[in-house]
Amino acid sequence: MGGDGAAFNGGPKPTPKSKTQDAETAWASFLTHALKTRLDPDKFTDLVPLLAARHHLHPFAVADLFLRPNPWNRYALDPRLPHYLQTLLDLRLVDLQAVLAGLFRWSTAHTLVPRKEDSVSAKGVKSEADGESKHDDKKDDLVRWESSFTSEEVIFYRLTKAVGSGSGVRDTKDALEISIVVAKWMMLFTAASAALPSNHDEDVIMGGINGDASASKKTRDDLENSRAAFVMLLMAVCENPVVLQTLGALHAKTARKALSRSLANFIPSIMPVQGAAQIVARLEVFRSQTLANFEPVDKKKEAANEEMHELLDETIGLQNIVLPHLDVARSRAGLYIYLNSALIGRPLLDDSIYGYLHNRFEDDLQSTAIDLILASFDVLANAVDRKEGQKSAHLLRSYLINKVPLILASFAAMAGPMYPFNSELCITTALGRVDTNTFPTLSSLFENVNSNPFTESVRSDFVTACCLHGLVPETSIDKLIGDYAYQTLPAGGRYVKDKLVQECAADQDRTIKLISELEKMEGNAGAVCQALTEILGRLCTNKETMTLKSLCSQLASNPLNLDVLLLFDKTTSILSPLCDLLDSWRYENDEGEYQPVYEEFGSILLLLLAFVYRYNLSASDLGIRSPDSFVAKLLSRGQLSRPLDELSDQERDQLDGWIHGLFDADGAGLADELLSSCPPQNLYLLVPTLFHHIVLAFTTGYLTEESLKTGIEYLVEPFLMPSLVTTIMYLSNCLWTDRPEENKAIVKILQLILKPSQNLTTESRDMLRSVSNIVAKPLEGGLRNFQRQNPKSQDVEPLLQVLKENIELSRRTGAAGDKELESWTNSSSGGLIANIKHAVHHLTMWSINQPEMPSQYTHRQMLVALRMLGAKRVLWAILEELKSQTEAASGSAAYGYDVAVSLVCAPDVTTTSTTQPSVLDDPASQVTPTPPQRRLSLRDALKWAAEEWKKVQKKDPVMAEIIVRLYQRVEKQMAPAAMVMPSLDTAAAIADALVVDDAAAAAVMSDSMALDSAAVAGLPLDLGAGAGDLNLGDAGAGGSGGLDLSADDWGLGNLDNLDGWGDMDLT
Repeated sequence: MGGDGAAFNGGPKPTPKSKTQDAETAWASFLTHALKTRLDPDKFTDLVPLLAARHHLHPFAVADLFLRPNPWNRYALDPRLPHYLQTLLDLRLVDLQAVLAGLFRWSTAHTLVPRKEDSVSAKGVKSEADGESKHDDKKDDLVRWESSFTSEEVIFYRLTKAVGSGSGVRDTKDALEISIVVAKWMMLFTAASAALPSNHDEDVIMGGINGDASASKKTRDDLENSRAAFVMLLMAVCENPVVLQTLGALHAKTARKALSRSLANFIPSIMPVQGAAQIVARLEVFRSQTLANFEPVDKKKEAANEEMHELLDETIGLQNIVLPHLDVARSRAGLYIYLNSALIGRPLLDDSIYGYLHNRFEDDLQSTAIDLILASFDVLANAVDRKEGQKSAHLLRSYLINKVPLILASFAAMAGPMYPFNSELCITTALGRVDTNTFPTLSSLFENVNSNPFTESVRSDFVTACCLHGLVPETSIDKLIGDYAYQTLPAGGRYVKDKLVQECAADQDRTIKLISELEKMEGNAGAVCQALTEILGRLCTNKETMTLKSLCSQLASNPLNLDVLLLFDKTTSILSPLCDLLDSWRYENDEGEYQPVYEEFGSILLLLLAFVYRYNLSASDLGIRSPDSFVAKLLSRGQLSRPLDELSDQERDQLDGWIHGLFDADGAGLADELLSSCPPQNLYLLVPTLFHHIVLAFTTGYLTEESLKTGIEYLVEPFLMPSLVTTIMYLSNCLWTDRPEENKAIVKILQLILKPSQNLTTESRDMLRSVSNIVAKPLEGGLRNFQRQNPKSQDVEPLLQVLKENIELSRRTGAAGDKELESWTNSSSGGLIANIKHAVHHLTMWSINQPEMPSQYTHRQMLVALRMLGAKRVLWAILEELKSQTEAASGSAAYGYDVAVSLVCAPDVTTTSTTQPSVLDDPASQVTPTPPQRRLSLRDALKWAAEEWKKVQKKDPVMAEIIVRLYQRVEKQMAPAAMVMPSLDTAAAIADALVVDDAAAAAVMSDSMALDSAAVAGLPLDLGAGAGDLNLGDAGAGGSGGLDLSADDWGLGNLDNLDGWGDMDLT
């Protein structure tokens, strides 16, 4: 039976080994037939499933069979093999890890690595495959492809597509096996790349004298192409969800370790490749963060590492963190932004501009000069393009023509072998880049009927001013402006401050004439401003109040002249003497008449208030230290009405005296007795309370309209008119309250003030115009609010028409107008954040493309955003735009960083300056005063963000790098300048010692390129203007314009306050 059974079953039962060998033989025969007959891939697709059904073979064995060299072909894989392998993958007869293992075993890369272990079975990948595809051949017995790189490149890209589609990695088993084979490939590429000589090495060793060099280069290029394709596959594997989920499991420790070690060697090998920076960064994040986070947490080790990292961060410092190199360009927008911010409100071009320019241009005086000139023209062109009108154009023109030549002259004074400076070359180069359409030559003005009055002749005016200061010879003016020069140098030559002061001391009329020269665009305004500042100080010290009255009245009449003054002097230099005089003002024993005293005091105070309200100055900006000073009280309480029970007996008597003096028909009027009993300081502090009672009396019928008219006629006289400033400010604030009857009375009072019925003298009209300039902006707001509450009222529009010309001149604080604010915050435009990003983007694109017209920009937008959104949100908007530019990899980030640095470093006109000790400290107080609250700046916000860069890096490595890089650039830009700039004290001493007369000045101009000590002698180099304080609203100076409008204050709860009016004849 046993024998029969054996005969019936066809002999001995086949063993698994013999079945595998039979299957390998069948597959080998099929492959040989397919290759020799050039079997069509479609036909191959039909036949191979039949073969697999009859002869099952493990995927690793099938892949190894298809990818090994053949006896008739050992050079490179047959071109049809990738197609066949794709079919096998689609039919799942092989898998991705099997193909990678087969490619790895027979790759030409092994031949490049001497004494490298060659065993490339699936050992460690699949135990079952060990018996099927394991080869015991020694290294010397393996015959690998002579050039497999091109086929590997094609297959790698096909496998990348499979991973991306999800068919390449189906489960945990695939993920683990692929990870290990990929790790082997990385080690192989690393070793092969290191074994090949670099381009430079080949040139040195081979000398290009035989074919070995070109052959070696071809091998290296082929290897790099194959490796580039593999990197794409590696990226796809590292970011595959199945792989990531698998690597996070505990049992994947071996795979994680293999990947981590191989990546640590592989990443440095691809870093020199051009354009690989982002790939390197992503792979490094995968190695150092993703894989590291998958490891089980050792809490003790983690705590120790965290402590060590914090210690290292503190030791190294943010400035010493090493980042990938990035060339940050010096953009055209950078200085343009700085000048915009410095000139958007009160001019802030003090000595700090020298430090800013030094850090930005690193001692390159010629580049500094060229960019400064160009940016100054850009700022003026931007103002004209934005139709900002006279309120900005006058200041920007004066800055360009009167200030910039002085800065250039200071550069010329510093020039030497270490700091070369050719002023004519710099001016020529800069003017060559200035838009001739915006700033035409003089002859083209006659051809252009649409010329702008704010830009015409600017080019020639600037060159003439440069010639005046010895920067270019007079013979070069025509060449520089590209036209015939119609202007000539000023008849008086270049002014010297000390000489002007002497002239004014000898002739008081010269001082008044000097004020008119502030409007001229000749280059002499700097000396005029400094002379006027010194004259003001001398007159205050000597208490020459009659002369001072005329000077202050003239200056206060034109707010644009105040802008020019602050281009060349600090607020404290101009206003501190005025404050000291007003605080110490006392009646003399032999005063004959008191109205002239009131008039002198009021004129001086009017100039002070013109500065305070135009620029929203605080007490610290004026240099005031005592809270008991009159000016300090006026700024803090000058717009507040006080209840009667808070007034002293003397103040009540004085209030009663003024009420009777203004409105009592049987009284003596404003006699000397009243004026002598009430010093002007007392009146100005009582004005809001006085008008509180006037409004209340008129509303309740205690005061008739005729009596009101008579009293107001007194107030529009020159000796009392300055008191109308705080009066109107108080009434403007009252119009924001919801008290209809009182507000109607206020409007009536304003009509009598702004449209007086009596004929005014020239002096009175000029002073009323000065008062209107100061109060126009807040009064407009109050009147429009009243108009909204009373839409049928016909009283408001005539008042607004009266104020129309004054409104534009009323404020220069950097605050945005209503229309601007609405356009920036409108949801259709994306809101403020989107507009900030757009501004950064457009400034960056302008810097790259550099069209002739600058990108439209106003720093008011940044100031509004900082006030409404806060520095952190504004900073993050800038950072997000920088990140978009970085990820776009278009090169714009090199300019974007400079734009961002300029925005962060821009001076802020809304920041209150502080002095030490703290302003308004009471020296008798035993309590340490609380430091003033300061709004967080962009620089502060950036510092805080940079200190948290480690936390940001865990979530967003790119953003963390941007934050640290921007912080380092900002701190470098804002570092104290090491370069020695012209000392203001030294310049003043030279000017005092060397008074240049007309003849000497003419001699200097005749040899204008030789800027010797005589030429430097008169340079007014004090370019100062302190920091300021700004609230976006206009109610009050220095943020202290609050309003006390309680019912008790108004007296509506107790009409006993009106008893005093009953004793008066008001008929």
